Amino acid sequence: MSHYCDLAPGHPFHGPYHDHEYGFPVEDDCALFERLVLEINQAGLSWLTVLKKRAAFQAAFEGFDVDRVAAYGEAERARLLADAGIIRNRLKVDAAIHNAGVIQALRAEHGSFKAWLDHHHPLEHGGWVRLFKRTFRFTGPEIVGELLMSSGYLPGAHRDDCPVQASVLDARPPWAGR
Repeated sequence: MSHYCDLAPGHPFHGPYHDHEYGFPVEDDCALFERLVLEINQAGLSWLTVLKKRAAFQAAFEGFDVDRVAAYGEAERARLLADAGIIRNRLKVDAAIHNAGVIQALRAEHGSFKAWLDHHHPLEHGGWVRLFKRTFRFTGPEIVGELLMSSGYLPGAHRDDCPVQASVLDARPPWAGR
């Protein structure tokens, strides 16, 4: 079985993501929201497809500004569904807009999306999945697992012998204990 640590090095899209983002703690709510939206959009597709469209997603969702996306109405939804640069799936677009509103509510209660995650950490994968299913739209086990692994809440992003793993551990991801 191939591991991301085998596939990514030297690849123009996978390499930079693997080496500088995947598994590292994410502090910023817009960056966490971006990860959530990208993971939702990856469902049924390859991660390479999503990474190739990442810049278009960032432009289409206005830098993943949670408040802007939460305020999207029919005009913005239509704009997104007409944007060939992103994945034009109504369920995924609707989930992104809805989930931005959920993050606003989480910020009101916890101060930030990250603080909400920290409040519930640590959970096993199954506990996270149940929590996300109660809280967000379009968040199944794979999406939740990848989101939390990619942002440092669950282990497994890198093999122990991957050179990037040492850098991830130096960044003190939540799963490793702070």
